[in-house]
Amino acid sequence: MDSYIHVQGVVGILVHNNWRRLLVLTLIFMAALAAGLTPPAEAQEVGRQIPVLVDTLPVTFDVQPLIQEGRTLVPFRAIAEALNVQVDWDGNTRTVKAADGKNSLRLQVGSRTAYRNNAPLQLDMVLQLINGRTLIPLRVFSEAFGCQVDWDAAMGGVRITSPPGEMNVIGFYALGDSQTSSWIDLFGKPYPATAAGNTDLVRELALGWYSVDKEGNLLTRSTTGWQMPEGWQDVLAAARNYKLPTAMVVHATDGDGALSSLLANEAAMAMAAGAITKEARARGYNGVNLDFEGLGFRDSGAQLQLVQGRFTRFAELLSRELRAAGLRLTLTLHPSNSAYRGYDYQALGAVADRIIIMAYDYGIIPEPVSLVEEAVTMARAVVPPAKLLLGISAPTETAASVAGKVGIAKRYNLGGIALWRLGLVSDAMWEALRTTIATR
Repeated sequence: MDSYIHVQGVVGILVHNNWRRLLVLTLIFMAALAAGLTPPAEAQEVGRQIPVLVDTLPVTFDVQPLIQEGRTLVPFRAIAEALNVQVDWDGNTRTVKAADGKNSLRLQVGSRTAYRNNAPLQLDMVLQLINGRTLIPLRVFSEAFGCQVDWDAAMGGVRITSPPGEMNVIGFYALGDSQTSSWIDLFGKPYPATAAGNTDLVRELALGWYSVDKEGNLLTRSTTGWQMPEGWQDVLAAARNYKLPTAMVVHATDGDGALSSLLANEAAMAMAAGAITKEARARGYNGVNLDFEGLGFRDSGAQLQLVQGRFTRFAELLSRELRAAGLRLTLTLHPSNSAYRGYDYQALGAVADRIIIMAYDYGIIPEPVSLVEEAVTMARAVVPPAKLLLGISAPTETAASVAGKVGIAKRYNLGGIALWRLGLVSDAMWEALRTTIATR
């Protein structure tokens, strides 16, 4: 056809293109977007790159996907690793093995038979080795690992959605008016009534009721609006009833320099660590969530190192007190790619039991995936991923973007997510979360 068009000239090209456009429009609506994934004709153009998204995040390939015999073939390792599936290659037998902790898959180049959990799985076509990469039909991911695979005609590519995954979900519980009540968002009924509500998704509560002053005094009312509400005992009782561990959040900001003053005073830090631990034990919390914000904004060089070292010192003091009491320490931190760089992730990762990365407030809504991924990558380089949770800010996300942020936590094998905050998570967001996180 191409040679004919070249000979016939412009007229032939126009005829061909008009015919082709009509055919594409027809096929887009008629194409069966089955697990085998036969894409519309437009996607089958020779040399056309086919974008592939896993949990809304793009996958990078060194060997591009291709269309063959009406099937989309993709490099197995790239997709598998994006799904946190471990892959091993045996060059002698040209066999690839993969496992995700629940399912295993064994495939051999040149064979039409794969083995899922040692049971045979027939393929539409033989596996191929191209430029050192094993290419397989996309439907294998659907059948072997429970993924949903769809052709997106508007994007001209493939969307893969992983099955709901097990992960920790921390919900920040703070004050709220009748329209943004943390209680209603969590338990599904106006205070003081309770129901299961969203407790099947939320695994823990971070209770934002405390602050400290520069002398190291523990406060239940602060100038930033954090305070212990009336009926706080009911919140703790309901949390225990629904088997939700609780952490007391101690929040302070450095807007007026009070936080820097505290961290420069060893006696004040010791006093604060003791008071926090005493309160955590007295109220029956399971741990403490330290949320000291705004450090390092105007600092650089030796001064920045001093600020980081002082915060790490306080975290060490508090961790020591808490561990003696059988309690754990969670740190809620600005990301390393933010304007607030007063946090030494590597040192803090050795001190804390967990770190919540506040990868938000970048000034764009929804939060840009590239910056969130960068924040996670930077933290993961110096802290074990199981210790990390991705903070997700409901006010700066949408129902559609929330699933993508959870996808980042999945892709980088983080310990879970933390929602800021209960009372601001819309019904549509809860629905989106249920599609990507396994409920209890």
